[in-house]
Amino acid sequence: MATRKRTEIETALSQKGFQLQTNKDHRYYFFRHNGKLITKTKVSHGTKYKDLSDDLIAQMSRQCHLSKNDFLKLVDCPMLQQQYENKL
Repeated sequence: MATRKRTEIETALSQKGFQLQTNKDHRYYFFRHNGKLITKTKVSHGTKYKDLSDDLIAQMSRQCHLSKNDFLKLVDCPMLQQQYENKL
């Protein structure tokens, strides 16, 4: 089972070119390539979501069009933004 700190995931997504947009309940990360929206994922920012569970990580990986393993590579930084773009 994989869990990650919410802050680590958010930092990694920002470093990989995702752009943050917030509302009162969620933080949305949008990924654009050549000005075109490719994908988005959301992160709940309530106090009970300091650590994201395996299930939430799986949902985010699907939203980013990656396997869970590849999403963790994106978050843990072996996968660079260019490699992510190539996978898309």
